[in-house]
Amino acid sequence: MTMQIRIGDTHDPRVIVLLDHHVTAARAQTAPGSAHALDLSGLRAPDIAFWTGWDGETLVATGALKTLSATHGEVKSMHTLQAARRRGFAGQMLRHIIAEARARGLERLSLETGSWDYFKPAHALYQAHGFVLCGPFEGYAEDSNSLFLTLDISAPAGR
Repeated sequence: MTMQIRIGDTHDPRVIVLLDHHVTAARAQTAPGSAHALDLSGLRAPDIAFWTGWDGETLVATGALKTLSATHGEVKSMHTLQAARRRGFAGQMLRHIIAEARARGLERLSLETGSWDYFKPAHALYQAHGFVLCGPFEGYAEDSNSLFLTLDISAPAGR
């Protein structure tokens, strides 16, 4: 199944509902002080590129890229609508973010995700795309509730 990826509109009511669910669920499944999901205002920051994924007129996925430096980016706000999971949409969004990061000249992508069982599908997705464990980066602190992952994207795609 292929979804259409568009520049995300953080004022679209459908996007607001899905992002609100994402932030609420992530915070409910994470220890206090350990949730790092971006809210709408965070996604509107100038260092954030935000995309939405659509199956027809149904919003099925979100994803964002935060520029940390000229060579380093962070994957943010990856979320797939519950009813649309296990159909390949998250992988499509992640590949889009990786391609966009390469096109912007970034050499490394990192991310933080929860360490709890709720986040195991995310761990599998990121590891399937080559992300490996790393330490905290860019202002994050060591936290047993978080996993930090990174991917070297300096080599051309399909290496």
